[in-house]
Amino acid sequence: MATIANGVWPTMITPYTEDNKVDYDAVLRIIEWYDRQGVDGIFAVCQSSEMFFLSREERLELARFVVENTPKHIGVIASGHVADNVQDQAEEAKAIIDTGIASYVFISNQFAGEDQGDDVFRRNVEYLIDQIPGDSFGIYECPYPYKRLVSPDNLKWCADTGRFTFLKDTCCDLKQLQEKVDAVKGTNLKIFNANSATILESLKMGCAGFSGVMANFHSDLYVWLCRNFDKDQEKAQLVQDFLGLASVIERQCYPVNAKYHMNLEGVKMNIFSRSKDMAEFTSAGRLEVEELHRLYLYLRSTLLG
Repeated sequence: MATIANGVWPTMITPYTEDNKVDYDAVLRIIEWYDRQGVDGIFAVCQSSEMFFLSREERLELARFVVENTPKHIGVIASGHVADNVQDQAEEAKAIIDTGIASYVFISNQFAGEDQGDDVFRRNVEYLIDQIPGDSFGIYECPYPYKRLVSPDNLKWCADTGRFTFLKDTCCDLKQLQEKVDAVKGTNLKIFNANSATILESLKMGCAGFSGVMANFHSDLYVWLCRNFDKDQEKAQLVQDFLGLASVIERQCYPVNAKYHMNLEGVKMNIFSRSKDMAEFTSAGRLEVEELHRLYLYLRSTLLG
């Protein structure tokens, strides 16, 4: 069975050209930046990638490009799970899997409507994994179009199928996280926390790593924390304190602000987004990103050398 490496899996953003096409030169620069940051994998064609605003052809082309241009020591997983009915969902999954990704990631809210119960959730999961070839699937608790958390019972049920290896958890609650970790203990399913404020404690309780939007800002600090949280506790707490506080910036105009941050890192791209109104990224917002970037550089050089 395929396995997912522990560590940091950024949720990849999508840059665009001036005429609103995917900018593959910039996509390549992002991949190279992730590599320099030391990440363990890339989660492509996800909400950060604006997958709900990409055409089916764009999602496939983007997944294929990332797979073909990512160094072999970095894993690539992808979603694209946006269709309304399970038959179409199965077809879009097969197409994405054919690009060569390591694992296909389902969106938890696409398994059942907001007013539907776990019976519908499980029935649709069964249908999809029966229709789709592959031995490594993931689930992402995506907040759009609505947030459906996977209960510990449902997560164990998924793990017991033997075909799920990845959960991008967005519960932002350590008690729930512990219940999920306990539920899948001894299985091949690994839990990756998306919440920066709880990342250190979640690693201590047995989560496999971090997969969240803030890896588009401070990937290397998350990498360090995932690899050293149990070796230097004082330094780990300082890194955690910075990452937790810094993550409030994701409530700003994301992913525009992440694209702006990457430009400060020397990863050149337009900051235009299909999912956000650029007017929301004010001059004060830009200053906040710049100030956070300077603090990040100081912390990185002071603590990590």
